[in-house]
Amino acid sequence: MDCFRLHKKRANKDPLFLTGVTFPSEYPASPETLVKLTVYDAKDKSQESSSFLGSATFSVGDLLRAKDERLTLSLRSSDGVCAAGTVVVSRLKMGEMEEVDVDHITTEIPSHKCPLVCESASHSCIDRENNPLTGPVFKNPICKVYRFQTVDSKWMLVRELMEECTLSFSIPKQLLSLYIQEDMSRVQDLRELGELSPHWDNLRKEVMTRYGGIINSYQETLAELDKITGRSFKPSCCKAQKSLEFIPINLHTQRMRVTCPRKTEILRGLRRGGSSSSSRLKDAFYDIVTVGAPAAHFQGFKCGGLQRLLTRYEAEKKSFSTAYQCIYYSPEHTAKAQEVLSTMSLLQPLITSLADQLLQAAQEHSSPGLRDALKNLSDKTEQFVHTLKDELVKSALLALHAARPGYVSKNQNLPVQGGQHQGHILQGSDQNPSPVQGLPGHSPATSITDSTAVCNNVEGLQSATRGEGGPLKHQDSIPHHKEYDEEEWDRVWANVAKCLNCVIAMVDKLQEEDNSKQNPVPEQQLADVIISHNPGDWREQLCPLVTRLKECVMEVVEKAKRAMTFVLLQEAACSIPQGFLLQQRRDVVFSQALAALACGFVMRLYAGMQDQGFLRQLHLVGLVAQFESLLSTYSEEIGMLEDMEVGISDLQRVLFQITEAKTDNLSDLQPLVCGRRDHFTVEVPLPRLVFQTLPEEIKEGKPLRVFPVLFNVGINEQQTIAERFGDISLQERINQRNFEMLEAYYKSLSEKVPLECLPCFQTQTDIKELLETLGQNVVTKKRKNVEILWIAGTICRRLNGIRFTSCKSAKDRTSMSVTLEQCALLRDEHQLSKDFFIRALDCMRREGCRIENVQKNIRCRKYAFNMLQLMAFPKCYRPPEGTYGKVDS
Repeated sequence: MDCFRLHKKRANKDPLFLTGVTFPSEYPASPETLVKLTVYDAKDKSQESSSFLGSATFSVGDLLRAKDERLTLSLRSSDGVCAAGTVVVSRLKMGEMEEVDVDHITTEIPSHKCPLVCESASHSCIDRENNPLTGPVFKNPICKVYRFQTVDSKWMLVRELMEECTLSFSIPKQLLSLYIQEDMSRVQDLRELGELSPHWDNLRKEVMTRYGGIINSYQETLAELDKITGRSFKPSCCKAQKSLEFIPINLHTQRMRVTCPRKTEILRGLRRGGSSSSSRLKDAFYDIVTVGAPAAHFQGFKCGGLQRLLTRYEAEKKSFSTAYQCIYYSPEHTAKAQEVLSTMSLLQPLITSLADQLLQAAQEHSSPGLRDALKNLSDKTEQFVHTLKDELVKSALLALHAARPGYVSKNQNLPVQGGQHQGHILQGSDQNPSPVQGLPGHSPATSITDSTAVCNNVEGLQSATRGEGGPLKHQDSIPHHKEYDEEEWDRVWANVAKCLNCVIAMVDKLQEEDNSKQNPVPEQQLADVIISHNPGDWREQLCPLVTRLKECVMEVVEKAKRAMTFVLLQEAACSIPQGFLLQQRRDVVFSQALAALACGFVMRLYAGMQDQGFLRQLHLVGLVAQFESLLSTYSEEIGMLEDMEVGISDLQRVLFQITEAKTDNLSDLQPLVCGRRDHFTVEVPLPRLVFQTLPEEIKEGKPLRVFPVLFNVGINEQQTIAERFGDISLQERINQRNFEMLEAYYKSLSEKVPLECLPCFQTQTDIKELLETLGQNVVTKKRKNVEILWIAGTICRRLNGIRFTSCKSAKDRTSMSVTLEQCALLRDEHQLSKDFFIRALDCMRREGCRIENVQKNIRCRKYAFNMLQLMAFPKCYRPPEGTYGKVDS
């Protein structure tokens, strides 16, 4: 092993330096193993220039036999004559603590040198707690181990573990497949709209062409990603690479694990999910996910980010609707149309399946089975009917009718100017009889006998949606339907409920007859019952009614699907081309954000599997996911922050579900994504034995919610410019809005979950008090108020949440934040000595996992700062000398 002596500016006659070595499992050491130590004098470690001082050789057996397992060796020059000093070699068993007299070390270590014990990327240095869950998702670990002194002169062992996550690539690839599938389905829906007037048909063709372009682009990107094997993270230097734009930047997990030989730590560690390695020791661990801000770097930020672009787009879309002669639908209407389509696609096959289950229970003559199946069928059918009880569906049906080539407007007596196209004339709904007209309570629609005239394309739509005499204002509202036969849709929609009532009535009748059969009755009455009811014909009596129900549901689905597809066609038509470009940008940003969230959720789930309080909180309320951002509100980074704000907000559409894995193979333990843009579900499979330990609610597939919140405080020189000469209103608005969301989450949590379920910490500040302090800081006008980030992070950990930290590349500013947070936790939770705080902080930044992260990203062990930039940083975010410089990041 090579040990480096760092040059110091001030003279020191007896300098002391600490470093470490570990033997990886693939190269096991034996007592006969010889170890040679070579010591160099290096003025700057990063320059890799050094001069030889001396060397020493010993065997592992010598170390094991030595008193106190400590050897003192003399360094010899290359000719073996001159002594150049001494080296002390001691043995340290991982997971155990040494309580020895080390006072001379604490008094002689220079302030800028750190007590790094050992570093390793091997599993021999990383205690994986025999956890079978770490392998499927996390890989390529890097571990650093330190010893720090506490206020009572004890020694704690601190381990940093940084890992990559396979979800960096697997989640975006699954999302791309879902995007392609959804857009192809949208194209097919547009084809199935049927014949449209020339105007609308041309718009449909243009929209389908745009969708085709997106599909081809996503297919090419997916093909490029499929070629990549072995990689689990995207380096920061590739953030603007087209083929990797869906991949999160520099996504890593980091865990700090602390072992302290103190009884109080044993109690606190129990609430944080650590595992005991002995009766005296208890581990506590603190997790964080680091990732570059989710942003569309390839598309750039010349015109801003998503938040600004979407606001501008919605304002301009009304004028687009006039230019394209289509109806303006608000974002709420568009979202409702997507919701209706999504709900129908889920409920229609479910209703069909439940109807078949009802018939199966009838065939088996199972009265309890019949009741259960009927209850489930009733619940889903009522949900289906409620979803379609919306004025948007009626107005969209009118708009679609008006877009037919031969649309007839009842209030038109003269042909509309423009080319006349012969086509079918809209007649009463009696020309298309319903399959359920014979049901009790059904009243057929009245046919239309008013005089009619044929009109064409958009002019017909205008006349149909015009009020009494007034011109249509496309921008002002969705179309009215005074001239449209509403009874047809009302009849079809209401027939679903009527059919369901008939099924319920029949089941009640069958069960009453079954009950009467079981009760003692006179012989003559019993004969009458036997004649009137054959137990084998339950299915026969139910089958026609169930079939009618399914047919009515299908008829409603077909009509509503066409209507909502037409709404989305108009939204897409007046969005060309801006809307499609924005959708692609939003897809990119959301992909990065979801990959990070899934990584954090899985990490938090794995860590809390033995914590019943956490699991209870998980299924009753959900988890808060707190994103800390260090982006400035100036230049390009304001566009990144605008992207990130929308991406994090879109995570509210995501649910998680825990499933039982088919096998324990690693491939079957990878999280899966399903759904569409308006709603995604991430399924997290667990091994069978682990899955069986979960609460019943989670095992039954209850959707688990995550509440994402974002807090941003810029800390660099660009933020200084923004605060003095620019605009920081975006940051202020983000922090205020997300503080309110965090406060609402805590209120919901405190109402549903006992506070005893939350973890215990040494700092006993009440969460309400922390929230009040955070609220005060959010509204306080203070430059670079990083206390907002510190308090928000503390609240997140106190609430069992998931912690994320981001900057542009998650490499430089993120490293400063993560190391500061770790040392603050050591100080506040584990009594790190004040004399060691700065040394520990510099140590982690110089030798810890974060400098290894820099090396992985840019092949250089330098943070991308210069002296001028650092002068603008808050002091606690400045790295030690020799660890920064001008590099390509």
